[in-house]
Amino acid sequence: MREHLETDKEFEEEFMKLQIELVKLQKWMIRKRKRLIILFEGRDTAGKGGAIYWFSRFLNPRHFRIVALPKPTKLEKGQWYFQRYAAHLPNAGEMVFFDRSWYNRAVVEPVMDFCTTQQYDLFMKQVVQFEHMLVEARTTIIKFWFSIDIEVQKKRLQNRVSNPLKTWKLSTVDIEAQRKWHEFTRYKEIMFEKTHRDSSPWVIINGNHKPKARMEAIRYVISLFEYDDKDKSINFKCDPNWLAIYDGNPNPFTLPGQTSDGDDDL
Repeated sequence: MREHLETDKEFEEEFMKLQIELVKLQKWMIRKRKRLIILFEGRDTAGKGGAIYWFSRFLNPRHFRIVALPKPTKLEKGQWYFQRYAAHLPNAGEMVFFDRSWYNRAVVEPVMDFCTTQQYDLFMKQVVQFEHMLVEARTTIIKFWFSIDIEVQKKRLQNRVSNPLKTWKLSTVDIEAQRKWHEFTRYKEIMFEKTHRDSSPWVIINGNHKPKARMEAIRYVISLFEYDDKDKSINFKCDPNWLAIYDGNPNPFTLPGQTSDGDDDL
């Protein structure tokens, strides 16, 4: 952890400074009519929903949307796969946060047998082209993967079972998450390898400590833009212990002997 964030008070002060910068960024994007998509991906209990909450907490609600799509309807199942996601792409001056996204088909669906091999192969062929078209249309795409250790996930899943305020979060995928850990790992690593591009890179977040993960994710987004009245006194360089751009290593935070978001034994 950063030395200057050793106390809770210092951590909270740093977090609030970044929140203020997010508000400035949104005002600039509205004025400049920019479009931003942020994908929040990761294993179950990785902290995707909580991260979105902290991103959006102080933003103008008229100029951002949170998209968390349910299972596709019968009609949607007969459509082009990307069609229901395209309906939620940002307008000019808008941010859209996807709580899971079209990358369901890259990891969750093949692991859980929610799609056929042919559907998976077609997705992997088309997704890079789809994102390339968005980037060409001057839409910024940020793809976050929140990475957690197997024991951290186990503890969080147990909390969902025992906490009556969180039981609504339990799903079929949650129940299978630990048993199918290896399969999730394999498809995740293929996804990184096949869909990482300089124009829309995969950004891996160490999600084992939720507050730190959220702060570094926000810091990364802010670091990408030069907007009006940006506070130059803030350190916008992300901590490599908590955030890494995919470079061929799908598990950048693993230490020797540590159980990682990789192919480890249960």
